[in-house]
Amino acid sequence: MTISHRFIETNGIRMHLAEAGSGPTVLLCHGFPECWYSWRHQLEALAAAGYRAIAPDMRGYGQTDKLDAIDQYTLLHLTGDMVGLLDAIGTDQAVVVGHDWGAPVAWRCALFRPDRFRAVVGLSLPFQVRGPDRPSTVMPRTEKQRFYQLYFQTPGVAEAELEKDVHNAIKTTLFALSGDAPVEDPASLTMLPSEGGWLDGKPTTQSLPTWLTDSDIEFYVEEFKRTGFGGALNWYRNIDRNWELLAPWSGAKVQVPALYVVGDRDGVYRSPSWSHLVPSLKQFVPLLRETIVLKGCGHWTQQERAKDVSNALLEFLKQL
Repeated sequence: MTISHRFIETNGIRMHLAEAGSGPTVLLCHGFPECWYSWRHQLEALAAAGYRAIAPDMRGYGQTDKLDAIDQYTLLHLTGDMVGLLDAIGTDQAVVVGHDWGAPVAWRCALFRPDRFRAVVGLSLPFQVRGPDRPSTVMPRTEKQRFYQLYFQTPGVAEAELEKDVHNAIKTTLFALSGDAPVEDPASLTMLPSEGGWLDGKPTTQSLPTWLTDSDIEFYVEEFKRTGFGGALNWYRNIDRNWELLAPWSGAKVQVPALYVVGDRDGVYRSPSWSHLVPSLKQFVPLLRETIVLKGCGHWTQQERAKDVSNALLEFLKQL
């Protein structure tokens, strides 16, 4: 199955799309630090099954426009990009799927515009209800450690670390957060040394796991060498701003059919910051069809378990 590429105009930016197949539209939103390529397996599987699968480079990533202003990366901008994408390709409705940071975008697309997004799938991150406190004030922090998202807040700091050796940054991140990493508690990787960086203390490897190749790593490396990490990191720098902007939807429920898929070795599934959300997910997503927990799978759900995720998507889509 051929994956084609093109550009569209959406919400004031130029966005790159990878797409395959024809039929009902399935929109695939990637996370950090990735690009459309993280959906390479699902693009082919969905197209072969009779769907039109579209994986954009999200705002600030890959060949899509990267805006310098930090405040241009809120969830309202990101969901607006997806609505504009549907308009640009002439599609009234889509099923929206998101992984990692793409999951909050997908969940909010379904929350804000159920008329345009008829169903939603979240990989790794469950739907997160807006809490009573500004997020940065309740992120874990001790004398010796801090939550990784706090480290990402200061412009230029994480960029300097990750861009110093892009190959090492990508390879280490993909391996360390995978189900193959020799880490007893994957949630521990969400905490960084107080004076250290993202890569400090993360396990490394000489031999790659079976789901990842040198050419896969090189694809990501070339993208981030060209773009840098600034656009991607700016998503994190809007966490408090998102909390402010989402106040009107406080307590609102996602009212479209939904599926949630997570690996049991994903730090998100193990971390107290998110794990408490999983058992109560149906309370806020009443049409949740299923929660699928993939044994031995880490954070990179659709890459580590390509067939399992593709099959889960196709089964869910069949029921709609």
